[in-house]
Amino acid sequence: MIEERGRVVAVEGRYAWIEASGGGACGTCAARGGCGTASLQAWLARRRRRVRALNRAGARPGDEVVVGLAEGALVRGSVLVYLVPLAGLLAGGFAAALLAGPADGPVAAGALAGAGAGLLWGRARLRRAAADPRFQPVVLRRA
Repeated sequence: MIEERGRVVAVEGRYAWIEASGGGACGTCAARGGCGTASLQAWLARRRRRVRALNRAGARPGDEVVVGLAEGALVRGSVLVYLVPLAGLLAGGFAAALLAGPADGPVAAGALAGAGAGLLWGRARLRRAAADPRFQPVVLRRA
């Protein structure tokens, strides 16, 4: 389980809106001076990030909490966001090359169509997964 600390800013029914503290696991890394992730984290820390999480701990607004996300949910989301469109891009390009020959225009159009189809399919799957409690962040405990 991947955990992050945050503060509850609102409660809606069985869900809590959490504002992430943005500390991140990389904050104590010895290589953070030469790491792009540290630079990205510093930029993102300026923006407020809110996450809706199942409030199983009964947290109230103002509470410091620990929010968890199953590692499988993160992997599944990453595959849907990155790998599916890439597979669509390759499949579309190969299909266009088989049908139209090795001309650049049809292959590029087929690749773009395949990537677009992969994005749309992945988006639909992510929307379905968003309603499934197994793939949602959960308030684990008060900090």
